[in-house]
Amino acid sequence: MELNINGKTVQADVDPNMPLLWVLRDVLNMTGTKFGCGVAACGACTVRVDGQAVRSCVMPLAGVAGKQIQTIESLGTADKPHALQAAWIAEQVPQCGYCQSGMLMAAAALLEKKPKPTDADIDEAMTNICRCGTYQRVRAAIHRAAGAAA
Repeated sequence: MELNINGKTVQADVDPNMPLLWVLRDVLNMTGTKFGCGVAACGACTVRVDGQAVRSCVMPLAGVAGKQIQTIESLGTADKPHALQAAWIAEQVPQCGYCQSGMLMAAAALLEKKPKPTDADIDEAMTNICRCGTYQRVRAAIHRAAGAAA
């Protein structure tokens, strides 16, 4: 199956029912997207598909055919971090760090839709689970990134 991942066309010779997460991690060796729960509850596996935050652990590959897939690997670089990545560091969001790639992808989808989100917008969009409980820092980082993008 032909996929568009991070702006590049890639081939994956797998069952179309295989979850996107496992194609990314096990077939394409893109390990930035994490496995958390396997039932779309925690959000560690969040990627963007055509700009929407999607839980890749339950998304069959057939469901993303012909769509633009964006993973954490394309969000920014060490030399030029995305505004969210810079804000995450400034607000000291990461603790254990396991949920961070999914959180960042969900936050990126939110800011694309709502460049100046309210607290209520953030609370509604950010359904990812952080075992370390950094939710207030996540909110502050999203507001900081929204201000930087202005």
